[in-house]
Amino acid sequence: MFGFGTLLYVIILLLNAVAILNEERFLARIGWARNSAELYGDTESVKAKLINLISAVRTLMRIPLIIVNVVVIAYALVLG
Repeated sequence: MFGFGTLLYVIILLLNAVAILNEERFLARIGWARNSAELYGDTESVKAKLINLISAVRTLMRIPLIIVNVVVIAYALVLG
């Protein structure tokens, strides 16, 4: 059944997915590199805001995600 624990797992998995995106290998190919929004002076569009969000998640959430992942893995190992 869908519950709070499942929702927490989904949120953690999505944050992990955003945190591991490589800017040079993946984001630049589809035009979502950080400098693409700044290059055209486009700072108010949805695309520019998503690029800034991805960059912020990759920068600010790296260490907290490591800690949260360790806690979730320990929880899953101990309590199943």
